[in-house]
Amino acid sequence: MITFVPTPIGNLDDISYRTIKALEGAEVFLCEDTRVTKKLLNLINQRFDKSFNPKEFISVHSHNEAEFVEKLKTIDTNQNIVFVSDAGMPCISDPGAKIVEYCIKNQIPYDVLPGANAAVTAYAMSGFEHKEFLFFGFLPHKEQNRLDELKKILNLPFVTILYESPKRVVQLLKEISKLDDTREIFMAKELSKLYQKVFKDTPQNLLKTLGSKEQKGEWVVIIDGKPSVGNLLDFDDIKDLSLPPKQKAKLIAKLKGITPKVAYEVYLDKIQ
Repeated sequence: MITFVPTPIGNLDDISYRTIKALEGAEVFLCEDTRVTKKLLNLINQRFDKSFNPKEFISVHSHNEAEFVEKLKTIDTNQNIVFVSDAGMPCISDPGAKIVEYCIKNQIPYDVLPGANAAVTAYAMSGFEHKEFLFFGFLPHKEQNRLDELKKILNLPFVTILYESPKRVVQLLKEISKLDDTREIFMAKELSKLYQKVFKDTPQNLLKTLGSKEQKGEWVVIIDGKPSVGNLLDFDDIKDLSLPPKQKAKLIAKLKGITPKVAYEVYLDKIQ
């Protein structure tokens, strides 16, 4: 059986009893970084007096996960195997999903334990009350790709959750400010750690607060959705237009803040 084990995102006391039991019984550790996992086990041993006796540590990260899935065919999955991210939930902006899919397709028993997650924790701290939100993870590093993605995000009606590194968080605020300097943003730094900080304001004001220097720690950035502005057309107006379905879908996409493909697939039967 393969158990996907969440680990604390900062504060060791956030580790669950189930997680410790799973780690204690593990024969094989699949680790995003074996050094980080070994350090975590050592800390748990010191804090909670728990011992671990795995047969093997195997490195499984975003660059070799697909290759590792092929090797799974030769591994005895009747052993107690755990997959451990460096911090937070496996498969959420971390490797693991390909292994889960392999387990499903090959009827290999697996489980995912609940635990700490920076995106959900930050959203609960943000004060945004929308029931829908999007998790985007990290933006692309290349400038034009980042701007293209940000433009899409800022045109969506949903709250969007991003992860950002300390090297680029100020750059991100500058980019958002150029596109929409009135948008409300919540930012959380070093969640659950000693120097945890949270901020909520417009990008311009946040830039003044943070300054231009490189920031320390990992960040979660939550961008409020595009405000609703009344529409000149509604769905019934578009439905009755003498236009091909694909053109109607494009208009609905603008109206709903979704892609034409989604509009076509979801609303096609209603507009034909």
